[in-house]
Amino acid sequence: MIVRTADAVVIGGGHHGLVAAAVLADAGWDVCLLEAQDALGGAVRSARLHPGFTADLFSAFHPLAAASPVMRSLELEAHGLRWAHAPAVLAYPVRADAPAAVLHRDRTATAAGLDEHAPGDGDAWLRLCAQWDAIGDAVLRTVLTGFPPVRGPAQLLRRLGGAEALRLARFLALPAGRMARELFTSEAARLLLTGNAAHADVPPDAPVSGVFGWMLAMLGQQYGFPAPVGGAGELASALAARARAAGAELRTGEPVERVEVRGGRAVAVHSGTGLTVRARRAVIADVPAPALYRDMLPAAALPPRLAADLDRFTWDTPVVKVNWALDGPVPWAPPGVAGAGTVHLGVDERGMSHWAADVETGVLPASPFVLMGQMTTTDPTRSPAGTESAWAYTHLPRDVTDSRSAHVLADRVDAAVEALAPGFGDRVLARHVQTPADLPAGGVNGGTAQLFQQLVFRPVPGLGRAETVVAGLYLGSASAHPGGGVHGVCGWQAARTALAEQGLLGGIRRRVMSAALELLYR
Repeated sequence: MIVRTADAVVIGGGHHGLVAAAVLADAGWDVCLLEAQDALGGAVRSARLHPGFTADLFSAFHPLAAASPVMRSLELEAHGLRWAHAPAVLAYPVRADAPAAVLHRDRTATAAGLDEHAPGDGDAWLRLCAQWDAIGDAVLRTVLTGFPPVRGPAQLLRRLGGAEALRLARFLALPAGRMARELFTSEAARLLLTGNAAHADVPPDAPVSGVFGWMLAMLGQQYGFPAPVGGAGELASALAARARAAGAELRTGEPVERVEVRGGRAVAVHSGTGLTVRARRAVIADVPAPALYRDMLPAAALPPRLAADLDRFTWDTPVVKVNWALDGPVPWAPPGVAGAGTVHLGVDERGMSHWAADVETGVLPASPFVLMGQMTTTDPTRSPAGTESAWAYTHLPRDVTDSRSAHVLADRVDAAVEALAPGFGDRVLARHVQTPADLPAGGVNGGTAQLFQQLVFRPVPGLGRAETVVAGLYLGSASAHPGGGVHGVCGWQAARTALAEQGLLGGIRRRVMSAALELLYR
């Protein structure tokens, strides 16, 4: 057995864990991070699946990282990170014989394209952009900060006043489909919104699903959908370099098996390799909430009511992803798609509703909604000149994770692309399918993004902050507020909370929180 002592132990080397390690090390703490895999990054990783072709295994485009105050504060460009942008942000083609709806980084170009689909939709888009100009920073402060989000809503209320704030609240509560119909005349413009909403696992007819589409569309308009030059793994490498530069120790190949609890406090972490790291001050867990509470903590440390709440924890819908190495660009038939980094396809407006219903009711979709990335179009370093490194993913129905269903759906993804790009299949040099077993927890968001598992309900009712029911143990993964996406807020919030609970005032703060949690779970 090897024993080491540190001020803080970080479990998991995903991007949230790396952010937490950097923040704690910046504060002068001795930090030891333990990652189970042989590579850091978690879902921010890339690989060579075919000679000369770089594929992003999970996350690929990072508008939230570009917008996140947390990520920007780390100054990752000083540690090797460079961003690449495609000529256009995204496109949504529906038919081979009709132009796609295209989101450009230039809002006037986006508006001009939408006016070609329906006069007036361009002006509607520019009004939406103006609305974002006025309140976008406050919205991001609300979403990309710790819990509870107080300053952002207060800022919005001061800017808008009571009546306009109520109108905004109604707007943000709208289902994506309803929001799109209230804003735009053409199906093309509406699909720009609902297609972005579908990045989360929230049905387009569910309340607040519209806010996902609105925010992601506006982030694309303001920041684009950037990708790290050289692959998503380069973002993880920059985060690791930043943490090491601050003094953190990062260890790979160290699968944590249990967190030792003594006197109601997390005091050590034990790895499957025989390593024990004793924690003087804190343990930060960048792992899914069920893995932390059920697998790593002793059963006696969990109140029975919390164990019952965990039985209701809902994962996001499982994902199947297809990676391709192509000997040439995707031969798109609809104008406007070739230069887009992100492409949404497979269904029209009505088909989107059918697809969402299939996913929620256990039916393998015959026509899936597909999210596709043209990575060499975005970053020419991803494959040899004249070729394309591309991927696409879609969602399986809830509780359908078997390999056969995944491969059937992967074939339907291929067919959806072929329908809009005849001859696509002939350009495939190599194809690689990732099933739910190959993806973190089978999904991408660390738990569903639906309203019943957000804010004070994430990961379970009452635990919307980084604190857990064990003193000195903090949840810093996407299972915590604000959830999925590469923004670093979950790890940042866990680290900041751990720092705040040191000293006399911090001890009082922790005792107050412990008393509140005891009342909640008594």
